[in-house]
Amino acid sequence: MKNIKDYNLEELKQELISIGEKPFRAEQIFKWIYQENVTSFDEMTNLSLELREKLKQNYTLCIFNILRKQESSDGTIKYLFDVLDGNAIETVLMKYHHGYSLCVSTQIGCKMGCKFCASTGIAFARNLTSGEIVEELLAVERDQNIKISNVVYMGIGEPLDNYDNVVNSIRIINNPKGINIGARHISVSTSGLVPNIYRLAEENIQCTLSISLHATNNEKRSSMMPVNNRYPIEELIQACKDYIAKTNRRISFEYALAKDNNDNLEDAKGLVKLLKGMLCHVNLIPINKIENGAFDKSSNENIIKFRDYLNEHGIVATIRRELGSDIDAACGQLRRKNLQ
Repeated sequence: MKNIKDYNLEELKQELISIGEKPFRAEQIFKWIYQENVTSFDEMTNLSLELREKLKQNYTLCIFNILRKQESSDGTIKYLFDVLDGNAIETVLMKYHHGYSLCVSTQIGCKMGCKFCASTGIAFARNLTSGEIVEELLAVERDQNIKISNVVYMGIGEPLDNYDNVVNSIRIINNPKGINIGARHISVSTSGLVPNIYRLAEENIQCTLSISLHATNNEKRSSMMPVNNRYPIEELIQACKDYIAKTNRRISFEYALAKDNNDNLEDAKGLVKLLKGMLCHVNLIPINKIENGAFDKSSNENIIKFRDYLNEHGIVATIRRELGSDIDAACGQLRRKNLQ
């Protein structure tokens, strides 16, 4: 059966017309799913019994099961969800003073092969549909009885490798008649799929684009991120400059600091040279050590020195707060354990 959460509002209107219903019913269904977070069509009490039966016969609400849940002493919660076909994905809830942020996965496995990521080594199975991505958010809200205020597309998978489903899920999450999370509270991360950065610039979605950079020259970046062999730094930075010019939105560059690899003064100088004059922010990430991983976390002293050098030379840089370090914090770790 079709997952009714795969449709954005305009698509749902067309879908209802195709089964002989009035399009205004789509807004009612949208409210039940995304504002009331119902788990069955029977709960949609302002729909006729006939329509509810028709919905049950043709669609599913795609309600995820929780396989495992780990709770950190800092309030971070990592979920392992059964996506109802024998596969599992991770979703992470992070608590901040400004509200709840959710890190969602976009694929089952990942093709990118980044050497510092725990998802590496887990075979790619398939893309998540837009409705499955949205269900990650709804499942956490049901479990915690909360409202998510920020969504980060930075879990398992490369969001821009699942472009259409990711963009459609953003439109569902952003819709004022649905979940109604503002686009500026939605962040999409990419390892650097240049053609789809250009596509995203044309979507007129005011979300934040985060670029996983992690190095300032092609040799070093390619050794960490194979995607750089296809889209080298020069092409990536030009795409980012064009994205900023088109959207007037600041880009966030993610930079995971690995000991004795990309965390020295020369790397900091290279980053300043690379990003000088761009409307951007650098998010420095203390790298998570993963099993059999090639990289170790940089020292706190080096991380602070790196940040200070960037700030002193006109590049706004902050250090990401470490969350969930006691619960398999690295993306993919919990899923790896479940597969063992």
